[in-house]
Amino acid sequence: MYNVMSPRAEEFISDEEIQSSLSYAEQNKNNREVIERILEKASEMKGISHKEAITLLDCEIEDLNERIYQLAEAIKQEFYGNRVVMFAPLYLSNYCINGCKYCPYHLKNKNITRKKLTQEDIVREVTALQDMGHKRLALEAGEDPVNNPIEYILESIRTIYSIKHKNGAIRRVNINIAATTVDNYRLLKEAGIGTYILFQETYHKESYLELHPTGPKHDYDYHTTAMDRAMEGGIDDVGVGVLFGLDKYRYEFAGLLMHAEHLEAAFGVGPHTISVPRLRNADDIDADSFTNGIDDDTFAKIVACIRIAVPYTGMIISTRESQKVRERVLHLGISQISGGSRTSVGGYYEPEPEDEKSEQFDVSDTRSLDEVVRWLMEMDYIPSFCTACYREGRTGDRFMSLCKSGQIQNCCHPNALMTLKEYLMDYASPETKTIGDKLIEREVLNVPNEKARAVVTENLRYIEQDNRRDFRF
Repeated sequence: MYNVMSPRAEEFISDEEIQSSLSYAEQNKNNREVIERILEKASEMKGISHKEAITLLDCEIEDLNERIYQLAEAIKQEFYGNRVVMFAPLYLSNYCINGCKYCPYHLKNKNITRKKLTQEDIVREVTALQDMGHKRLALEAGEDPVNNPIEYILESIRTIYSIKHKNGAIRRVNINIAATTVDNYRLLKEAGIGTYILFQETYHKESYLELHPTGPKHDYDYHTTAMDRAMEGGIDDVGVGVLFGLDKYRYEFAGLLMHAEHLEAAFGVGPHTISVPRLRNADDIDADSFTNGIDDDTFAKIVACIRIAVPYTGMIISTRESQKVRERVLHLGISQISGGSRTSVGGYYEPEPEDEKSEQFDVSDTRSLDEVVRWLMEMDYIPSFCTACYREGRTGDRFMSLCKSGQIQNCCHPNALMTLKEYLMDYASPETKTIGDKLIEREVLNVPNEKARAVVTENLRYIEQDNRRDFRF
């Protein structure tokens, strides 16, 4: 039985409800009246249900599909403007005791080089990341209670926050580790993490159990209720996602939105971010052997329909996707991207030797952070290195209320400009700096509040002339 408030995974991710929603969407994919009614509701920019969203995703009426894309773009502009938050992943360890069939870190893989960063290694890697200009990291580690216990993760977080190289600092550490206990989530919260991220991989329980035949991750219910425990542990910024390509994309899309609806209903705040990774080749994993891959057109429509369904939620796309694909979906809803990424354990301080490869997946966008920043600015986006909301306590429902009220423009827009200015002064190539300075000069005028605009203008001068850093609203 479907129950959005239930603490049981099989009730808030109800197979019966998903199948019913998919059937409804199939029956109405060419029903102009139904789809126009959904678009009318969606145009209020307050979100729509999973059933309504899957109906938009299935829509086959050409002019209405065009309206879907236009609405997604309008919603993205309304709440996130032209800001794009930058981050990088840092893999701490690829030791793992799970048997996931799509991940090269699985226990039976004897080909991949197993690595784990020491705290000294982390200092070198983070210093290199700071020297690139990064301020926000997503920590990744395989599930292995011996090699990667919670104590190791906590120590690594402390080490990362302690590193201050030249003008550099990592100001927000997000965490992507296996489902754990309420007590461990409390420890992560106390350590000062930003967002706790965990991909469901697939919401289809039968497929999930088949794809995770061994290891603790085999427990579908424990994995699926991880965000509930994170919330109970005090972490109110959580990030969800599925790995598109493992199961049928329509089922995953519905399950993903139902998970968001559950968190909103049960805890008063939905996910802070939604990620949309697609399956990629890696070491002993051949993505082509999976039969549920999706093409770029379908991927773009998924992004657009998620943005319409959850207007206030950040959306993340990584370097799994090519420059061309990333460019296509940025205006449809994406608000965070990685740049200059490595999916190996470490790899920023120095490249891995060819015979010691440890990547989790092949990177499609191999450009440097400076190249990605310049590319964004050439399209009139503002690359943002801001972490202010997290450090000012604007998390969970407090961030969402800021977003819903429209006041985000008076916080996030100025913060984006000031952190971009820091990047331009400390790390950018001359060409990137020239483009960025002109962009900032134009965008300062778009800060809505006159007093805020004056403060930003003054702070930008302090950053450039006095070498002062870390201003924030």
